[in-house]
Amino acid sequence: MAPTALAILIGAGPATGAGIARILSSPSHGNMAVALLARRAGPLDELIQSLKLEQPEAVLEAFPTDTSPDNLRKAFADIQAHASFKDLKLRVAIFSIKNSSKKPFLSETYEEFMAPLESYVGGAMVFSQEAIKRMLADHGEKTLAEGAEKKGTLIFTGTLGALRCNAEFGSYGASRGSVRQLAQALAKEMSPKGIHVAHAIANGRITDADNDETKSGKHIAADAVGKTYLWLSQQDPTLWTHELDLRPAQEKF
Repeated sequence: MAPTALAILIGAGPATGAGIARILSSPSHGNMAVALLARRAGPLDELIQSLKLEQPEAVLEAFPTDTSPDNLRKAFADIQAHASFKDLKLRVAIFSIKNSSKKPFLSETYEEFMAPLESYVGGAMVFSQEAIKRMLADHGEKTLAEGAEKKGTLIFTGTLGALRCNAEFGSYGASRGSVRQLAQALAKEMSPKGIHVAHAIANGRITDADNDETKSGKHIAADAVGKTYLWLSQQDPTLWTHELDLRPAQEKF
């Protein structure tokens, strides 16, 4: 069955990314063609090969890139021109980049503190801008008040650090919190235009496996994240979820 839409995922790693890509590309679930973006070409190709072994009919293509503005814009241009995505409209764009920074504050340097804000927050800004421009180009400029249908869903994978922060995680908290605020601003600005923006807080380890840890609720199953993101993309304007907290059953609140 030919894909009916396009999804773009940046941060396509072997755990969360694999689950999201598997569900979105599955003909029995999302039935979308998926463009996968990550920094390293080798692991990205390996991920796609493993997913295609499971689902030979799935349409998945690799676009190695970091989050620098020029490289991200080139990746979006390459996706636009790729033959596998011909005539497909963008339905879902997911920013699922990892970032980590822990250091005693008095040992912090300005350059090290600001680096995640440039790569992570700046990457979220450029990725969002390119995704929104593509959705508007694909679906038109008409607003919901003018009778337009939903144009697409933009999802940010966040962490608890976006809400509260621990000692020695100043730079990490600043970057995670900034992307959460960006998601809120975009939701308020883009919702009337028909673009659904959501921020998902992943609380707990995500595992790409169907094992005792996921079945018992010790870890989050990566496929469950994919199903949740698909559900978000299927919400219509009568009710849009903006923020949700993803936890395995055994996670302490």
